[in-house]
Amino acid sequence: MSGSPLVLANDVTKTFRVGGGLFGSRGAFVRAVDGVRLAIQPGETVGIVGESGSGKSTLGRLLLRLLEPTGGSVEFDGRDLATLGRGELRALRRRMQIIFQDPYASLNPRMRVGSIIGEGLVIHSVVPRGEIRERVLALMNRVGLSPDAFDRYPHEFSGGQRQRIGIARALALEPSFIVADEPVSALDVSIQAQILNLLLSLREERKIAFAFISHDLRVVEHVSHRVAVMYLGRVVEMAPAAALYRTPLHPYTRALMSAVPRIGRHADAPARIVLAGDVPSPIDPPPGCPFHPRCPLVESRCRTERPTLIDKGDGHMAACHVV
Repeated sequence: MSGSPLVLANDVTKTFRVGGGLFGSRGAFVRAVDGVRLAIQPGETVGIVGESGSGKSTLGRLLLRLLEPTGGSVEFDGRDLATLGRGELRALRRRMQIIFQDPYASLNPRMRVGSIIGEGLVIHSVVPRGEIRERVLALMNRVGLSPDAFDRYPHEFSGGQRQRIGIARALALEPSFIVADEPVSALDVSIQAQILNLLLSLREERKIAFAFISHDLRVVEHVSHRVAVMYLGRVVEMAPAAALYRTPLHPYTRALMSAVPRIGRHADAPARIVLAGDVPSPIDPPPGCPFHPRCPLVESRCRTERPTLIDKGDGHMAACHVV
């Protein structure tokens, strides 16, 4: 895909303070997202993968300005979100939505389904109040919910049905960009496929751009045009999905790929790579390459010099000194 990106993260950083407060101590700082550059084109799905604590969900919230960046900037359709006033940002939020991981915790248990889905329509005065019910019923039908769900409460539904409610709510304002934060990880495998196919059909139908956050590499391969691999707050590899899964370059990506279960594993499939040690503390990250304490290919320069994300050919980028 080419042209101007719909979403653009420019060296975006997010730091959180942890601890402190007692006797005036300042505590420590965690750099959850560290200098990420990411562009998402209209209608494109970019998968964002990595271990727990890699910064995936924090990045997703930064892209929507649900969190304020500590450094760098996020642009939506050419506009820097940090420069927008409350009214401007509220108007723009119609075009930016999120689907949460937990389909129950993200729904107000005191509201009926029809009110949950139609809440954004009321807030933004998208349609006359007399037409809201008709619009909501059409959305429910599109995501596979029966009309009798309109007056029921979230606890009356299964996990898959609740996620459909969340998707309908996200679609109500006809957004052009959705952050899907682990949208199927809380669901049974049989239901995951239904929800993924629904998201794919909606993407093609409405030309929605997605940031699809997941720790499940098989799911990401199925839905993504491009994939960004994060480690300790940084993007260490980014490539078209087919290229990344065919030829992962970064040692961390190779280890992740080797851990993906395969039915009928071929003899020439890569052997499982077991990484030594644990993920370093984000409070005190190692110098140089953040992956070097666990890397099987580590060289002396990796311990002192931070690698930058470099195009290794055909848009396949990796932040590694040895590949």
